[in-house]
Amino acid sequence: MITYTYYLKGVSPFLFSLKILYTKKIDYDTIDLILVLGRKIGIEMPLNIVLFEPEIPQNTGNIARTCAATGSNLHLIKPLGFSVQDKYLKRAGLDYWNLVNIKYYNSIEELISEAGDEKIFFSTTKESRFYTEVKYSNNCYIVFGKETAGLPDYIHKENKDKRIRIPMINNEHARSLNLANSVNIVMYEALRQLGFPNLV
Repeated sequence: MITYTYYLKGVSPFLFSLKILYTKKIDYDTIDLILVLGRKIGIEMPLNIVLFEPEIPQNTGNIARTCAATGSNLHLIKPLGFSVQDKYLKRAGLDYWNLVNIKYYNSIEELISEAGDEKIFFSTTKESRFYTEVKYSNNCYIVFGKETAGLPDYIHKENKDKRIRIPMINNEHARSLNLANSVNIVMYEALRQLGFPNLV
């Protein structure tokens, strides 16, 4: 059971009813039903940010804060490298925790199964296509690998046509960007393409 909160200014009565539901504790099946109904009538749904086995609590806390501020969902794939009660995790997220929608998974396969027909992108340094060269859609999923190792090889092999990259200098010592920064860069490009839905 989790608590959902949505910012929905100047929207339809249907969306207002969603706001009422999202501020109560409801089970995941009910949430999934709400999302399906929303997509069927053309409502702009949030982005889904996925962290694969994150290791550093401060990164996840900062990402959770950004998800809260943009109305994006946060999905965490276990095992996590920290406790969800970690003081650094809580400190990085400040007082935004009650505003972010967080869901946990035991495997990447579980998440992919739940995503169904929604678009899924995998951010990696092992791709040549820039993150600005794809078309994001409402309710799409964007997956980011763990801080020390990125995404495992089997995920790369199975999803080569779904990978995106943030451009960097060609230097072996500049291996990757900070995870929280990477999420922010890609997330805001996706939100820009979607017209910054429900943001002011």
